[in-house]
Amino acid sequence: MDRRTFLKGTAASLVAGSLLGRQALAGSGSTVAVAEGGDYAAITRRAVAALGGMGAFVKRGDVVVLKPNMGWDRAPEFAANTHPLVVRALAEECLAAGARRVKVFDHTCNDPRRCYINSGIQLALKGMKGVEVKQIEPERFRKVLLNGQFLKEWELYDEALNANVFINVPIAKHHGLSRLTLGLKNIMGVMGGNRGYTHRNLEVALADVNRVLKSHLTVIDATRILTAHGPQGGSLADVRVLNTIVASRDIVAADAYATTLFGMRPADIPTTVAAARRGLGEMDLRRVQVIKA
Repeated sequence: MDRRTFLKGTAASLVAGSLLGRQALAGSGSTVAVAEGGDYAAITRRAVAALGGMGAFVKRGDVVVLKPNMGWDRAPEFAANTHPLVVRALAEECLAAGARRVKVFDHTCNDPRRCYINSGIQLALKGMKGVEVKQIEPERFRKVLLNGQFLKEWELYDEALNANVFINVPIAKHHGLSRLTLGLKNIMGVMGGNRGYTHRNLEVALADVNRVLKSHLTVIDATRILTAHGPQGGSLADVRVLNTIVASRDIVAADAYATTLFGMRPADIPTTVAAARRGLGEMDLRRVQVIKA
């Protein structure tokens, strides 16, 4: 091994190690907060408040990444992307808790300019001081050693890696390959490279990435869910309005609870099962405290 290769591998290992150490501070309590109502900003705030408030996650001077799903060229009512009012409420809560900057981005599947605009998220955050909505810059992906069961290394977005707080904000929806896409799968929005390769062993690949880049807080948007033809959708006939927000420190528990909104069991979702087996959270809802916020 030459010196350059050695140094590159060492740096990547340090990145992964520091992430694991930093993110262990996020807490491990398997509590899920569930809030319901027609005011999406209000129920988002109530769910976070039930977990101790945003101040339990964000400290003064922190740089926060809010990672919604805005990967599709779809308007909010089609339930392909996170609702813009949910994202705005979380951004406001982060700023109120003292965040120095809140960054919002996603590695989109459709044209990023159209996704950012038509999702409604860019407009919802426009003019907010301290909030940055910026398209992915390919040169900012960094190779990280994952030492996973399927992925040994992968390119991850440096602004997600460097954030003090990473808040995962998926929408709950059907997915043709993984059955559902929730918090664990939403992490694909900070992955570079040939993401199609992960489909060879998707649930294990996602566990590999989530093991290194952990979410401090997961807020699942189930205000309206896509029940079929996901992840992109396109028909209002596939959308069901639930007016619900699910939040937790434990991404597996959050995903497990959100699965029940589709009339399914956590064990029905391979991504959830793989993550639970790796010790990334609790999927047995009998062991999870559910708080109605």
